[in-house]
Amino acid sequence: MKKHTLAIIMAACALAACGGKAESEAGRLLEKAAAEFENKQYDRALLTIDSLRHAYPNAIEARKQALKLYQDISLRQAQDDLARTDSALQAVKARYAVLKDSVEKKRASLTATEEELSELNLTRVRRDSLQVRFDTQCAKIKYIHKKQKEDQGAQ
Repeated sequence: MKKHTLAIIMAACALAACGGKAESEAGRLLEKAAAEFENKQYDRALLTIDSLRHAYPNAIEARKQALKLYQDISLRQAQDDLARTDSALQAVKARYAVLKDSVEKKRASLTATEEELSELNLTRVRRDSLQVRFDTQCAKIKYIHKKQKEDQGAQ
């Protein structure tokens, strides 16, 4: 990943050397976004890229590099969120399994309380919600990988 960021910074410097003032400023913003990405300031890096895109619509080469960086940042964010979601999902699934066993036994003997049934339902809802989030992040990661491969093939 550091090689990729270094390549972006080098490309930004080359843009600044070859282009006009707009390319130079766009290159500076691209460098800033790459540094923010390296420092795991993902939201700031995305905002910097958005600023570059809005302020310098004609800085084509900088915008191409910014798109690659944007994809890398989005991918990293999705991967980080996927890891957190997976951990939470595994914990909730385990909790749900324990609760379900306990409540089903009590339900069979007609001793399950309203609170236990409610907790079981809320835990199931949390599990399902985390599963949807997990599936969404997986799909997002697959899509970003697909777009990156398409972009590499187009070059």
